[in-house]
Amino acid sequence: MTAFSLKGRLVVISSLLLALILSILPLPGLVAPFRPDWLLVIMLYWVLALPHRANVGTAWVVGLLLDLLLGSILGVHALALVIPVYLAASQFQRLRNYSVWQQAFIIGALALLNKLIIFWASYIDRDIQLDYHYFWSIISSMVIWPWVFLLLRKCRRQFALV
Repeated sequence: MTAFSLKGRLVVISSLLLALILSILPLPGLVAPFRPDWLLVIMLYWVLALPHRANVGTAWVVGLLLDLLLGSILGVHALALVIPVYLAASQFQRLRNYSVWQQAFIIGALALLNKLIIFWASYIDRDIQLDYHYFWSIISSMVIWPWVFLLLRKCRRQFALV
């Protein structure tokens, strides 16, 4: 394994670990519904920017880690992360050509799909009701996408990841 390959893996892994930490960070009750889907947003960036380093398998592994950290049914967040990542990975060349603001709307659609899969699995496990607060994180994920995109792109260029 070359130093370049190791450096690239460390950058991707450290950003995904940061996303896991941000996903479980406790927030006050009023702000908690607005928590962006950090893991989904950062995973989608790496799938669009470096599809050979981050792919559906990576999404499955970090989704299982999120399930373990949240104490949810094993595989729920993994499945909810894999499906949007697969859709983005299958169209990554097309999605790269959109502006950051257009990409934000696509991120919103993929975040909606993620939330619906998680709700569906939770509804099957225990009878829960859908509340409108559940979808606030989709809007916040769309809003943070340009900043996450610019920050991770700067990081990718600084470390010369290709």
